Amino acid sequence: MDLPLVDLLVFLVYMAAIVLFGVSFSFRKRTSLEYTTGGGRLPSWAIGMSIFATFVSSISFLALPGNAYLSNWNGLVFSLSIPLAAWVAVKYFVPLYRDLQSESAYYYLETRFGSWARTYASIFYLLTQLARMGAIMYLLALPMNALFGWSIPLIIICTGVSVIIYAMLGGIEAVIWTDAIQGIVLIGGALICVLVILFSMPNGPGEVFTIAAKADKFSLGSFEFNFVESTFWMILVYGLFINLQNFGIDQSYIQRYITAKTEKEAKRSTWFGSLLYVPVSLLFFFIGTALFSYYQAFPDLLPENLRAAENADKVFPHFIVSGLPTGLTGLLIASIFAAGMSTVSTSINSSATVFLSDHYRKYINKSTSEKQSMRVLLITSFLMGGLSILVGLAFNGVTSALDAWWALSSIFSGGILGLFLLGFVVRKAPGRAAAVGVFCGVLVIGWMSLSPVLLSGTFLDGFRNTLHTNLTIVMGTLTIFIVGFLLTGLLSVQNNSVK
Repeated sequence: MDLPLVDLLVFLVYMAAIVLFGVSFSFRKRTSLEYTTGGGRLPSWAIGMSIFATFVSSISFLALPGNAYLSNWNGLVFSLSIPLAAWVAVKYFVPLYRDLQSESAYYYLETRFGSWARTYASIFYLLTQLARMGAIMYLLALPMNALFGWSIPLIIICTGVSVIIYAMLGGIEAVIWTDAIQGIVLIGGALICVLVILFSMPNGPGEVFTIAAKADKFSLGSFEFNFVESTFWMILVYGLFINLQNFGIDQSYIQRYITAKTEKEAKRSTWFGSLLYVPVSLLFFFIGTALFSYYQAFPDLLPENLRAAENADKVFPHFIVSGLPTGLTGLLIASIFAAGMSTVSTSINSSATVFLSDHYRKYINKSTSEKQSMRVLLITSFLMGGLSILVGLAFNGVTSALDAWWALSSIFSGGILGLFLLGFVVRKAPGRAAAVGVFCGVLVIGWMSLSPVLLSGTFLDGFRNTLHTNLTIVMGTLTIFIVGFLLTGLLSVQNNSVK
C-alpha cells in the first residue's frame, strides 16, 4: 500500500520539525548539570507531559488498541494502579530524591548499602534501557513494514538516528520539550480517530457501544484470585509493582523530579503526568473496542489477512491508512512515531546521565572538568543510541519481540525495586543482608523467566514456573525484600547476643 504524497509530506515535515526543534537547544551554553537537569528551571506542566510521554511508547500506542480489539479491557487495570503508585511517589519518593541533590537515582542505594548496590542497579538499568529502546524501535517498524512495505532495518535506523540527533545535542531540555509536543500530538491524533470511528457507524455513534457490549468488550477480566491467568487482580498487582519501580527507582522518571523548580512543582508534575495517562490509556482501549464494532458493521473493509488473532496490533494502523481523510493519516503515523521517539529520547538522556554519574566520575575520573563531563555525556548519548539501533535490528526475526522484551526487562530490572524498598523501609538493613537478598531475588527472577522455556518437556518439567509471566517482578521484589528483612532481624539478634 502506497502512502499518499500529502500524508508522506505531513509525516516528513513533522519528523524534521521535531528534530530541528530539539537541536535548537544545543545552541545554549550549558554545564553538565544543566544538560542532565535543565538547571531546575523547567515548568511543571512540561515535565508532567514528559512523564506522560515516557509512559506511552509505540508499544502502548499499538498494543493497547490491539489488545482491546482482540479481547477486552483487562489491560486497563494496569492504569488503575497508577494513582496509588503516584501517591506513594509524591509523598515519599519525590522529597527523597530532591533532598539527595544527586542527578543519579542510584546514589541513594550507595548511601544505604555501599558502592556495589549503586553499581549493580545502574548497570542493570543501562541494560534494561538498551532492551527497551531496541524493542520499541522494532515494534514501531513492524506495522509500517506490513502496511507500506517499508524496510524494517531502514525504519529502525532512521528513527534511531533522528532521536539520537536531538537527544544528544539538546540534552534534557530538548527531551522534555519535544516530549511535551509529541504528547499533545499523540492525544490529538487519538481523539481524531475516536471521532471518525464514532461518526462513521451506519446507525450513529451509539452502535459502537451496542455491538461492543454484546461481545462483552468492556469487561475488566475475571475477578477470581487466579495468578496463573491474566485476571483483574493479577494485572492490578503487576501494575502496582511496575509503577512503584517507575516512580521509585527508574532514572527516566527520577531525573524529572530534579528538573522542576521546587519540590511542590515536582509533585505537581508527577501527579499531572501519571494521572493524564489513565484517561489516555482508556482512550486507546476505547479505540480498539470501537474498531471491533466498526469492522463488525463494515466487515468488507478489513482484509482477510488481518482477521487472525496474531495480527490484532495491525488493525489500528490499517484503519489509520484506510479509514482517515488524507492529511490526517500522515498526522496519525507521526503520532505513532512520536510515542516511540519520546520514550527512546528519554532513555538516551537518562542513560548518559547514569553513566557519567555512576561510572565515569566514580571509577574513571573523579575530578572531571565541565568540558570532560559534557564530552562524556555527548559520547555516551551517541553510543547508547547507536547500540539501541543494533538491538532493534537484532530483534528482527524474533518470534515474539514483545515476549522477548518482557523476559529481558524482568531479568534486568526485577531486582532493583526490591533493593530500593529494602533500603527505604527497613532502615537498619545492612549491606550484607541486601546482597544476599539480591542474590536470592535474581535466582527467583531467572527461574521464573527461563524455566518455562528451558525445563519444558524435560525430566524437570514439574519444577518450571507456572505463574503468569508478569508476576516475575512481583516475586523478585518480594524475595529480595523478605530475605533482606529476615536477615536484618537475624543479624540484629546475633549482634545483641554478642554484646
